[in-house]
Amino acid sequence: MSIATLVLGQSGTGKTASLRNLDPAQTALIKAVEKPLSFRATGWNQYTTDSWEQMIKAARKAVGNGKTVVVIDDFQYVMANEFMRRSDEKGFDKFTEIARHAWEVISALSSLPENVRVYILSHTQDDDYGRTKIKTIGKMLDEKITLEGLFTMVLRTQVQDGAYQFRTANNGSDTVKAPMGMFDDEIIENDLAAVDQAVCEYYGINQQQEQTA
Repeated sequence: MSIATLVLGQSGTGKTASLRNLDPAQTALIKAVEKPLSFRATGWNQYTTDSWEQMIKAARKAVGNGKTVVVIDDFQYVMANEFMRRSDEKGFDKFTEIARHAWEVISALSSLPENVRVYILSHTQDDDYGRTKIKTIGKMLDEKITLEGLFTMVLRTQVQDGAYQFRTANNGSDTVKAPMGMFDDEIIENDLAAVDQAVCEYYGINQQQEQTA
């Protein structure tokens, strides 16, 4: 079982930029929408698809080719784009199917080998109670599945005084969480490479061996 982390945040708060220090030789970047990266990047293995089936195949292929980090960017569009393509369909079965497809992606990526780290980046929304959560396509999908419950760690981006950061602890009105003792601070720099190092140290994964393999 891989180690999957959900990274949530509004557009422009540094989700994609947090990839900047990851090693592209070890990282597979799968984007739900085609757009340029928000940082200078060379040597990155990028693949764009909003198909849940193709996303799973791409992740498995990348890991089979030696990648140990899989990043899914703009995950909410896997749900939103399917909803828009099926907007003419009547009835509510499509909501159940879209929820299942989102679950299929997370389930498949969580089932990758135990040394693999998966980072799923997605937008946020506020529910009727003011609680900030992953953006989906409506209440019916939320009733079918609580996506954050499938993750041990959920980080949330924030921008404070011009500094781009991750929050690692729940503020009482969001879904942020992290394993006990993984981070010393509730606020850390928005650097997924540093997060990945903390994950590897916490779970005893040898990054040095990966880089020399």
